[in-house]
Amino acid sequence: MEQIVNLIDLPYKQFYNFYLAIEKSKLIEIRKTLFKSAIKYSSLRSEWMLLEQEERKNIDEERSRAHNVFIDDCNIMSRNMIANGEDALWRKELGNDRKVIGDFACYISFVLGIKAR
Repeated sequence: MEQIVNLIDLPYKQFYNFYLAIEKSKLIEIRKTLFKSAIKYSSLRSEWMLLEQEERKNIDEERSRAHNVFIDDCNIMSRNMIANGEDALWRKELGNDRKVIGDFACYISFVLGIKAR
């Protein structure tokens, strides 16, 4: 049976504040790298839902690697924001739960997609 996600429970308002903190950073290239890794991971995560079990096995390592890259990029962005005197509280508030961080990647991808219209 499919698990139904209650969208109200997801921290979209908090994610929006995290996104805004990153968006206003002067670290354009690092931000761009973070956003690209969010898009890559969210694409693989979305595709995952459409795949059969065997196909999932084939991309599992790539999906996990993309997730790790996104987490690393969040950490890099945060460290550089702090080094440049910018507020990086978003990273502490995001926490270390891999699922939540993955949700944030999907949120970034969603926002960028809507902004591109």
